[in-house]
Formats: sequence, C-alpha cells, structure tokens
Amino acid sequence: MRRKLEKVTKSCKKTQDEVLLKRIGNCADTEYGKKFEFSKIKSREDFIAIHPLTRYSHYEPYIERMMKGEVNILIPPSSRLSVFAVTSGTSGKSNVLPMTSKQGFNFFLQGISIVYDCILRSFPDTVMLQKDMKLFYTPKWRMSEAGIAIGPNSSSPSNSKSFLQLYTTPKAGYSVLSEPEALYIHLLFGLKDKYLGMIEANFSSLVYSAFRALVQHHEQLIEDIEKGCVNPSLDIEDEVRKELNELMTPDPVRADELKLAFKNGAIGLAKRAWPQCHLVVTADSGSFDLYARKLEASFCEGIPIYSPLYAASEGLLAINIWPTQKPSQYLLVPTSMFFEFIPIQNCEELQPKTLFLDQLEVDGIYEMVISNASGLYRYRFGDVVRVAGFHNQCPYVEFLYRQGQFLNVRAEKTSESAFYEALQTAASNWPGIKILDYCCAESVMLDTLDDELVTDYAPFYHVFLELESNGETSTLTDEQKSMIDETLCMQSYVYGSFRKKGSIRAMNVHIVKPGTFNDLRDFTIQTTTASANQYKVPRVLKRKEAVDFVVKNVVC
Repeated sequence: MRRKLEKVTKSCKKTQDEVLLKRIGNCADTEYGKKFEFSKIKSREDFIAIHPLTRYSHYEPYIERMMKGEVNILIPPSSRLSVFAVTSGTSGKSNVLPMTSKQGFNFFLQGISIVYDCILRSFPDTVMLQKDMKLFYTPKWRMSEAGIAIGPNSSSPSNSKSFLQLYTTPKAGYSVLSEPEALYIHLLFGLKDKYLGMIEANFSSLVYSAFRALVQHHEQLIEDIEKGCVNPSLDIEDEVRKELNELMTPDPVRADELKLAFKNGAIGLAKRAWPQCHLVVTADSGSFDLYARKLEASFCEGIPIYSPLYAASEGLLAINIWPTQKPSQYLLVPTSMFFEFIPIQNCEELQPKTLFLDQLEVDGIYEMVISNASGLYRYRFGDVVRVAGFHNQCPYVEFLYRQGQFLNVRAEKTSESAFYEALQTAASNWPGIKILDYCCAESVMLDTLDDELVTDYAPFYHVFLELESNGETSTLTDEQKSMIDETLCMQSYVYGSFRKKGSIRAMNVHIVKPGTFNDLRDFTIQTTTASANQYKVPRVLKRKEAVDFVVKNVVC
C-alpha cells in the first residue's frame, strides 16, 4: 500500500479523474444520480458545471429516507451501508452521514496499513512484539428504522477480534460503557504490562486526561495489580468483572516497580512506568496542539508523539508519512476522496470557483471540498488547511481550523489558529503559569459577567482560561490578561485596526475553577450526540448552554 501511495502521488490528476468518474458511474442510476444527470458527466469540468457546491442541509432529506430503509437514493444497492455515522457536534450541529462497508475496508488499506509502515520506518524499535494501550470508549448505539447502527464512525477493538491481540485491554474491557470505569480498566491492564510499546487514542486530549486519571488513581491501580483482582468498587457488570478477574494474577514485583515509578512525579512518568514504550500515537494538530505540548513536557517526556492520520466522519483525507517532523503535515490521499479547494478569500461566496488537487500553491490557504464514496458530492465540510508543500505531484497540508470556529463580532474573522498563536505568545510572558485549557465566546452570547451596567455598545471576546501554576499563583494580573489582547492586535492587522477604531472592545479574560474543562466535556457528551472518542474542546462556544455552563465556573 505504501508503494501504491507513492505511485498515485506521481500521477495525481489522472488518479483523481479516475476516482471521480468511477464514483459518478457507479451512482448514475441512483435517484440522486438521475436528478443530477451523472450519465452526462465525462470529465471533472462537466462535474463542476452540473453539480453545485453543497453543505449538509442539501443531503439531509435524502439521508432521512435512507435511514427509514429506502434504497438506491444516494448510493446503489450494491454499496452496502455499514453505519450512519454521527459527527461530533462539539464545533456545531451534529450531522448523520451514510458510510459503506467498502469505505471502512479502504480506510484500513489506504490509511492504517501505511501508518504502520511509517512507524516501522521511523521508529524501528517497534518491530518488537509489544502491545498497545488503546484508549477507546465503546459508544452507545441506536438503530435506524432500516436496522442500521447510528453512532460515531470509530472502529471499536471489540468489533475487530483479530486485532484484540494488539491491545493490553482485553475484549471484556471494551464492553464497559461508562467512561470512568472503562478508563480505569484501560489503565489497569496497561500498567500490568511492563513491556508496553505504544499508547494510542484518537486525540491527544484523551491521552492527557488518561494520565491525569492515572495519577489520581495510581494507588488503587497498583493495589489491584499487587492483589490480582479488579477494584471491587468499580460499577461494572458481574459477568464483565468475572472475565477481567480471570485475567488477573497477583504481581507484587510489578506493583513495586510501579510504586517506584510514581515516586518522582509527573515528569517522565510514562517512561518510568513503561521503560520500553517507544511511541504515543494520537492527533496533535489544530486545537490538540495544546495537549500534545503538555504531554511532551510532562507525562510523556522522552517519548515521541506521532499524529498519523487526517480523517473525519466523511472518511480518510490524508496520511502523515513524516512521523518525526513537527508540526504534523499530512499527504492527501488521491484514491480516497475527489478533492476541490476554495481559496480562503472566497469562502464567503455561495458558489465560489474551486481549484483541483493539481492546481494548488505552496502556502495557499484553502477550504477543503470533497466528493466521497458514500454519496456526498462537492461537499463543504468545513476544514481549512495550508498547503505546506508537494510530495511528488501531491500536496501535503497542515490542518488549521474548522470553518465556524472563529471569532467574528465585526466581520474580522479571527481564526482559531490565529487566536491560539496570540494566546501562546502572551502566555510565554507569564512566569510560573501555564494554561491547562481555554475557550472563547463572542459577547453577544451573554449579557455580562458583572453586575454593573455595561455602557459601551462595542462587541468583544470573552476568554475563559483554566490555569496550572508551579507556585501559589492561580490567577492573572490585569496586565497579564491584557497581554492576550495586545498580542492579537499586533499579530492580526484586521483585529488590531478594529480595536484601534473602537469597533471592538478589549477582550474580557476570565479564570475558571480547576476541573472546568473536564466538566464541560462531560456536560457536552451528556447533552449532545458527541461520544467520548469524538469530543473536541469547542474553542469558540456556539451553544448557549455551553456558555452558561462555563460562566458558572468563573472564579475571577
């Protein structure tokens, strides 16, 4: 598969044309294909002339009919549906997308198999037969009227029996549906294995949360290993507990090793607990950069982090074939999607002109448009990327942000990445204080956090920070808070000009109590369709319920 990837990246235009025309041909006799005259499409130019750019609302009525059992709507009957995938919804409304069995198979062939090739090339120590602690939370599924599962599009180890031997967690552990108990089991069986070689999760935020839980519960976990039984206070089913206990045997030697590992604090904990752990595999791009940096500076010091894939509920987009390079960059996969790109300056147009894969420029910033294998055509799913370069004829990109995840009180469009850069720069001038997490909201989302009447009509940004400090300081001075606004003014000409004119007021920075962002995560999972594996901290809060939740946790 690696050789095939190299081959198709040397003939991107030809490969993309073949992918498009094959998919159009396969769906020509569907209801959708007949409506948009797929039989007349003979080239990519025909395609963009006949079919408009679309968003989710365009497909919603078709997908609703498919969920009720109607066939030959977006895809032919021969394309067997495997799941209706629910997007996370943490950066906006959740969408339900049809996924075919072949898409899942191709995701493994065109993505996962190449990831393992990259790991073996860049981290040769991983050729050892070591296990992987995979942090995965089995979702609760519901069924469509057609009898097809509805839920997050994440493969569960419990559904891939032939792969269970790769993981430290036994099959019974993946049947635990409550997240705190499931995480405890992951950590318990991971700690039991002294020779653990890899730690894996969808997002670096999941890994960071797992290590915080590990520190909190390490004494009980070590006791379980010493005694050879699962913590009896865990709220898990008796049958599951029985299966797990059958796999436990008293191991006082390993318990003593772990006691020693935990004596020296958080820095380098992973390497002390697992001396032969070679790699953390998790997403570190965009909003996950904050968590990856914290892992590298604390728990996972000395262990490289590899962000392997750029993917979404819509399917595989790109692969990081340079595991040791930072920031992570992803080679687009020409056989997975038919790609189009909208120059960022044209994104507000309803039907902007698009560029093809072979027409992009280095350093160009674009909104991605995809046509996938399950009936989405010229679909604007919201990701914005920067072209970092070309591998053979194929672009590789850096993920920047999601459309909609920007602050926009005066049409200034401050992106998630621009705000994060300003925040990092400002925080570098706060000695002894580190940011644990953050989010923002536009002032229109709430009246005021103060009792006093606000007389200035100009809108502004609310910024919510959860801090970590080395000393006793757990807040910021007014001067430190103002650094964020001042830095953004310097780094963003548009924001700076609006501030200078008084069209935007200075941002209001609030400190929230410890644990707020963990609680926000739980609140979001409980009140939306997001699963634990999908959750991403919404850097710009768009749900009033989420804003109100965070505001209640403000301490100063």
